[in-house]
Amino acid sequence: MNSATVLRHNTLWLITIACTISIGSLYYNQPLLALIGTDLQISSAEVSSVPTLTQISYAVGLLFFVPLGDRVDRRKLIVGLSGLNAIALVLAALSPGLNGLLIASCAIGLTAVVPQLLIPFAAQLADAEQRGRIVGTVMSGLLVGIILGRVAGGLVGGTFGWRSIFWIAAALMVTLGAVLLKQLPSVIPALSEVSYLGLLRSLPLLFAEHSALRQRSIAGAVLFASYSGFWAVLPFLLERPPFEFHSEVAGLFGLVGMVSATASPWLGQITDRTSPRLTLKIAIGLFAVALLVLCQFYTTLWGLILGAILLDLGTQTGQISNKARIYSLPIEIHNRLTTIYMVIFFTGGAIGSWVFAYGWQLTN
Repeated sequence: MNSATVLRHNTLWLITIACTISIGSLYYNQPLLALIGTDLQISSAEVSSVPTLTQISYAVGLLFFVPLGDRVDRRKLIVGLSGLNAIALVLAALSPGLNGLLIASCAIGLTAVVPQLLIPFAAQLADAEQRGRIVGTVMSGLLVGIILGRVAGGLVGGTFGWRSIFWIAAALMVTLGAVLLKQLPSVIPALSEVSYLGLLRSLPLLFAEHSALRQRSIAGAVLFASYSGFWAVLPFLLERPPFEFHSEVAGLFGLVGMVSATASPWLGQITDRTSPRLTLKIAIGLFAVALLVLCQFYTTLWGLILGAILLDLGTQTGQISNKARIYSLPIEIHNRLTTIYMVIFFTGGAIGSWVFAYGWQLTN
């Protein structure tokens, strides 16, 4: 094994672990919504605005920060955003009420885009015939981070108070930034002479130019709307009869997603050997079955678990398929492709969270 191969392997696992740690910032609050609502004495509709605003802000962060990866040194950008994210997490821990928490949640979402800078970097390093597997490996780290974020949020927050998880997360982000500054390779982008405004102006042009990007962005948004909506109402559902569970159980519920995390490299290999179109069809099928199960059996524990597994697996399958397809487009525009795709993707998630939470408020 030559040095280049060793470097590529080490870099891949560094990126995967970094995605696991950094993505958690978006999800710590989800299993704690009922606990936060009780502590701050606010309604379920009001506290549901916390994850909704976090996701909307994440989409804004994707729009304004991720395109810079096509122009500046990604290592410096990633390290800087990691530090800002740590500050935002501290603000969340110190929030005295809903307004302060909403401001902190906005800052968390804006600065939590580190994984979306790391994923196209990994795709750039990969050979074309291995891109699906590489993206699948990094996406497995991303999904594990989402799962651990929910589990840690529920367990730590439920045991030591909801603010404690934000203090711990801030320390993790500071540590991650220091490691990435030392270990992540420095890469000079091909478009280093293009202005920042030029990058932003090119986004609608790229969206109009590439039909695959348009189709995959819309498909991803629709799938993620259902996925986010489920997680927005789950803590409130589990808190009521016949379950009457606390936030710790809502967090542990995220462990069902380990099925998807384990399957991600395999799903990436399927994409390499077949086509992203086939794996997208599989993702849509998984979502359809999941929604049928949840509609019919949402009052049973096994129904919720099976539905959550299918939703997680469908989300991961769709993400791998969509990103493998858009990363087959020219390398020099990968960060901006990621921006367009993920902005639309998380806008769908924010809409799904709000619609499901509002529907829950109306019917309960």
